[in-house]
Amino acid sequence: MELGIITLLITILAVIGLFREFKRKNFFAVGYAAITIAVFGWFSVMTLYSVFFTSGGGTV
Repeated sequence: MELGIITLLITILAVIGLFREFKRKNFFAVGYAAITIAVFGWFSVMTLYSVFFTSGGGTV
């Protein structure tokens, strides 16, 4: 669960960076931010989905 939250925070920071660099017209950084959002966003969503809707969270 903690890993999903950490990767979600990374995704949120990448979204902020995406908008900031898009405003500065730094498209190289926009590309890297978009890749970061895609990878970490997908990983965080699937991790949280696994924890909440399947038994992927481990046994307590």
